[in-house]
Amino acid sequence: MTRFETAFAKGPALVCFITGGDGDTASNLDALVAGGADVIELGMPFTDPMADGMAIQEANLRSFAAGTKTADIFAIATGFRARHPNVPLVLMGYANPMTIRGSEWFADECAKAGVDGVICVDIPPEEDAELGPALRAKGVSLIRLATPTTDTARLPAVLEGSSGFLYYVSVAGITGQQQAAQSSIEEAVARLKVAATIPVAVGFGVRTPEQAAAIAKVADGVVVGSALVDLVKQHGKDAPGPLQALTSALAQAVHSAR
Repeated sequence: MTRFETAFAKGPALVCFITGGDGDTASNLDALVAGGADVIELGMPFTDPMADGMAIQEANLRSFAAGTKTADIFAIATGFRARHPNVPLVLMGYANPMTIRGSEWFADECAKAGVDGVICVDIPPEEDAELGPALRAKGVSLIRLATPTTDTARLPAVLEGSSGFLYYVSVAGITGQQQAAQSSIEEAVARLKVAATIPVAVGFGVRTPEQAAAIAKVADGVVVGSALVDLVKQHGKDAPGPLQALTSALAQAVHSAR
């Protein structure tokens, strides 16, 4: 089984996001794993993150101010894989840093670093050739996004060539700002799971254990990002403790939801 299959086979999975290069990323990632995160998303800082709200935008700026480069992200990933051989690791970001040196270069670096999957926000399925073939050739999952506006006609295109899990963006908006009504999440997940043969994880706007538990009753995974990124901003070098505490509460809520 792949790391993704193992992570989701245990029941609803907690997927935790932080931005690479924002604070002591290695220690912060270790805290997420210690708290019970099943899948890790490592954000690649970008200057114009169109899907992200203020929390992650500010984290990107802090990362850039610290001098973070793409090479540093891969170094963080390599170190994470050495310390946590069984935890799935996803790079999440935007097309420019992933394709500027060529998709084959990026896919090769992902494979060498032990990255399991990539979420590229601004390459739609219709432009899969820009990145998808190179990733799949190296055994790296391309994880696609579905949204409230992804209708039945377009869903097959979203799922084609996608693996690992399907990320359902629960709001027609940006990260960290608001959460969709639970009823709309339930309806969307039910529709997606009819078509998808891979797990469906729900994110955008999930901040509390209570919200996470409600989503985990119907979804295969719950993604939390901005709430964790806010802790890095608030606590700086002392963030690992608060990160582990919140992750533990979220993990308990997700894992006991069913």
